Amino acid sequence: MSIDLATVQGWESGRRPLGNTKAVALLGLRRRLSALGAAPAVLGLLDPAMEADQVISAALDPPDSAGPHPLGLWVHNRDTAHLLACALTGTVPQALAARLSGYRRMPSASAALLRSGERTDFFEHLRETADAAHPGDALLRRQAFYLVSYDRGAETASWTAQALLLHRGHLARRGWSEHWAQARSTAAALARLGDPQPLLDFIDRSLIGDDTAETANLNYWAYWLGGIRLPQSNDLFMQDRGPIAWDPIALMRGLVDGLPQAPGYVDLYTHTLWALLTAHPWLPQASPVLATDLTTRIERLIDGCGITPRVRRELAAVHYLLRDHT
Repeated sequence: MSIDLATVQGWESGRRPLGNTKAVALLGLRRRLSALGAAPAVLGLLDPAMEADQVISAALDPPDSAGPHPLGLWVHNRDTAHLLACALTGTVPQALAARLSGYRRMPSASAALLRSGERTDFFEHLRETADAAHPGDALLRRQAFYLVSYDRGAETASWTAQALLLHRGHLARRGWSEHWAQARSTAAALARLGDPQPLLDFIDRSLIGDDTAETANLNYWAYWLGGIRLPQSNDLFMQDRGPIAWDPIALMRGLVDGLPQAPGYVDLYTHTLWALLTAHPWLPQASPVLATDLTTRIERLIDGCGITPRVRRELAAVHYLLRDHT
């Protein structure tokens, strides 16, 4: 690559963050890496990795001049969230796990896990940020709340309980409302922390039977899984019932791949698959291999235990929609 070894060592250790590279130089670096055979899936994670670094830096090394917090500037997708989770929990994203090698040009950690004190400071910053957010900073508040759910400390448990009391009105609303995205993130965060009931209630009360809410859920999943490529600066895109450019087949594939890996979110995955196939009944015919894969996974789930009656009903409905294509 014609780059000094010390520069590469600086990138790998974090001593010289890659995000500090000039934009033109970074673009050239990515092109050279691609030409040299670097995996496109890994190169595609450079942007969300630098986005994750920006969020971490805002907490641990805030700039001297006050400005907008990065959590309030754009809607995060799964790649950014999973790279943040890697730094907070040590869980390597699936897209990287199979590609990591033990080779480094200098001693370094096996994962980008922040030190214990840094994680404590990071979560404290998130709690303070969420508490200080203005009423109009809904995106900032909900994304901070979701990231806090990666913490298992006693302080976060107490803070989350208090925050739930403050947001109980959002969770109690029926159908679509201006607080729908906040309620969804709150319920998802609580499910991650081991309390699935708010998410189950959210599906029953704020999703099922409301066309705008069902559309918002599909739009958000498409964005979360990378099906909507254009970055979104707020949550308004979720309620757009017009022709948003996302591929239903790609969304179906992402949901099918994630279904067995998210036990705390099986109800949400299942309902979203049901809504997607109901809205686009041609999907099994367009992708018979994917339909067969989904059928196999559904049969395993139905034969297992621990799923709710609604999940069982919706899995049976999806299985019925797939019957002629598997």
